Amino acid sequence: MIATHSAPIDTASIKADFPILNQPAPAGKQPLVFLDTAASSQKPQAVIDALVEYYRQENANIHRGVYDLSEKATAAYEDARRKVATFINARKPRECIFVRNTTEAINLVARSWGGANLSAGDLIVFTEMEHHSNIVPWQIIAQEKGARTGYVHLTPDGRLDQATFDTLLEQGPKLVAITHVSNSLGTVNPIQEMIAKAHAAGAVVLVDAAQSAPHVSIDVQALDCDFLAFSGHKMLGPMGIGVLYGKHELLQNMPPYQGGGSMIRKVTMEQTTWADLPARFEAGTPSVGDAVGLGVAIDYLNGIGLDRVWEHEHALVTTAISKLSEMPGVTLLGPGPEENRAGVVSFTVDGIHPHDVAAILDEHNIAVRAGHHCTQPLMQALGVVATTRASFYVYNTPEDVDRLIEGIEAAQQVFR
Repeated sequence: MIATHSAPIDTASIKADFPILNQPAPAGKQPLVFLDTAASSQKPQAVIDALVEYYRQENANIHRGVYDLSEKATAAYEDARRKVATFINARKPRECIFVRNTTEAINLVARSWGGANLSAGDLIVFTEMEHHSNIVPWQIIAQEKGARTGYVHLTPDGRLDQATFDTLLEQGPKLVAITHVSNSLGTVNPIQEMIAKAHAAGAVVLVDAAQSAPHVSIDVQALDCDFLAFSGHKMLGPMGIGVLYGKHELLQNMPPYQGGGSMIRKVTMEQTTWADLPARFEAGTPSVGDAVGLGVAIDYLNGIGLDRVWEHEHALVTTAISKLSEMPGVTLLGPGPEENRAGVVSFTVDGIHPHDVAAILDEHNIAVRAGHHCTQPLMQALGVVATTRASFYVYNTPEDVDRLIEGIEAAQQVFR
């Protein structure tokens, strides 16, 4: 999970690749500091160019036309799928289904696999740490099927209580749905160990990798997860494209999630037969340009090296935690800056609502997120309603951390 030491990335050069980070600052303000990558990352010029060039030179519907333009678009789309498969070390590209985002990927599994395999009384396990997108779909299918849900508790320092997990596994769950990295706390879960335990208990495992795929190398074969979901827009790619990885044998036996064009083999007025993978789960015209953009985003990250991305973010979050912990009235949530800590830090400021902290930071042209971060059960477990969250990526610098600290001090001055 943790990379060995490697050469530091050239942040100045990388930052120059992102047009939105190089715009002139508004009058009277400093340049933009973007610290909300956990919600959605900014896009490098290479990805923007790829989208423009696709629509300028290759735009056509795919898998249907026998003309040159359609064949080029089809090749570009499937080339992006091959890049995704290599990126996560899938056994074959057809195990990678293009969807809109992580949310749609999880809903696909809940509706398709869950609809076919869950029965009354079956247990679905998730955790208090999950994004709502990895809770709500399972609650919906559990209600429909009469299945049960159970969840892994948090420890006081924002980790998963493994004793609770072991107790739930003793009940023989049918499915375990777990996040790799917490979007609110930056906690990195011992995912490989938990997958092995779940499999030993007979469970199928889905991993929410929305917050890990952009930041650290993922090998689905080594993890041995059954399903894994992530979004393009959090990893320098366009909005509107995401990926569901599934083991071939599982996907092959799942019914379609949606019906329509492209996902069929033959349609008569009486019945329909389904296409082979991955088309079975990609009904209708897909987001071809967005898939191409995701492929270029993967190229960009590979060019930097995900080991270097991880080390860069870990250095930034370690600095941020160190400085925030020295500030009077600031309370940090989640694990300390040890090695398995991702580049996300959540905090509260005494006497100031997180939204007010974020609003004052915005006055200083610093973009952070405030609220419950689509993790209301986690907030309840921590005893807070909301937090302010700063999240770091390849284009952030130590100076951005300093600006964050200065902005919080300004908020404290306003409310003093």
